[in-house]
Amino acid sequence: MKVHEYQAKEIFKARGIPVQDQAVISDAGEAAAAAKRLGGKVVVKAQVLVGGRGKAGGVKLAADPGEAEQHARAILGMDIKGERVEKVMIAPTADILKEYYVGLIMDRASKKIVLMVTKEGGVDIEELAVSDPDKIIKFPIDIATGLDAPPVRKDLEGILTEVFGKPALVAQALETVGKLYALFVEKDASLVEINPYALVDENTLLALDAKINFDDNALYKHDDLEAMKNPEEYSQDEIDAKAYGLSFVSMDGEIGCIVNGAGLAMATMDIVKLYGGDPANFLDVGGSSNPEKVLQAIRIILRNPKVKAILINIFGGITRCDDIARGIIMATDQIEIKVPLVIRLVGTNEEEGRKLLEAKGFVVGSDLSEAVQNVVAQR
Repeated sequence: MKVHEYQAKEIFKARGIPVQDQAVISDAGEAAAAAKRLGGKVVVKAQVLVGGRGKAGGVKLAADPGEAEQHARAILGMDIKGERVEKVMIAPTADILKEYYVGLIMDRASKKIVLMVTKEGGVDIEELAVSDPDKIIKFPIDIATGLDAPPVRKDLEGILTEVFGKPALVAQALETVGKLYALFVEKDASLVEINPYALVDENTLLALDAKINFDDNALYKHDDLEAMKNPEEYSQDEIDAKAYGLSFVSMDGEIGCIVNGAGLAMATMDIVKLYGGDPANFLDVGGSSNPEKVLQAIRIILRNPKVKAILINIFGGITRCDDIARGIIMATDQIEIKVPLVIRLVGTNEEEGRKLLEAKGFVVGSDLSEAVQNVVAQR
């Protein structure tokens, strides 16, 4: 789950990480008053969940409240990478002496949280990682020990001294990193970053921008984060799929896929591509033997006008093939399905499921390659 910059800054502020005052508006008529309250000279920033705001014209400096209102009117309603700007954040401008970058990510390969810091803040960190990776210092943190162990603390201070130099700045950065780490762990984040982490006078560092991503699978533990969820991040299909216990991601192809198990779903999409097709979605019905889930999966996929055929690929373990078959039959009874259904059933109660479907006139296969070639041919 992503949050807007203003939301990330609110979280930072609540944890004592230095940020500027800000105002968030959705009506351009409120911009002048907000800018005046914040000192007159401000920056107006589009609040969207995608990058590239600045290049798209979604970040503007205003010399006075009147100009702030002009910029707000221009930015509100703007389309940035397919997202309509519904809100802008207004904050005081800052006299930046130097820009740094501080971020934390989860490295699944090492099973550690990795701190990344660099003196080259204010730029796209992904581009810097490609063009000049040596400028980014990476510091792996063992989740079992965290930052409190004296040897870890000493090494961290050494890295921050290399980047920030002055003891006063190192002390601030050390405190901020500690608070970012606590936030990362306590709130099940997958990314926390400040870019730029700016030097605004000789002895003061401020988080002038903020980005946080959270693990969707952990939101049930955090009602405060659930309340911050932004509807524009999720399509209606994804929202409905979640409500029915389905793992669903929209894609751009023409072959709808209904599969049990995330690994098999990924493999199925790969095989669809191998035989010249393009998946329209990732959809994992999970391990539940609930016919209703199959019905809703088919209903969600058929909303997509690009879908030309549907592949149902079930390898039954906990999932029973006869329950999947009942869900398919429920769908055909309740929904007008105008695209071909190609069905592959293997595993628990396979014969029972096959008999149910064949009695309704379906052809049921057992070979995955044949099923995929069949659905690709019918798109």
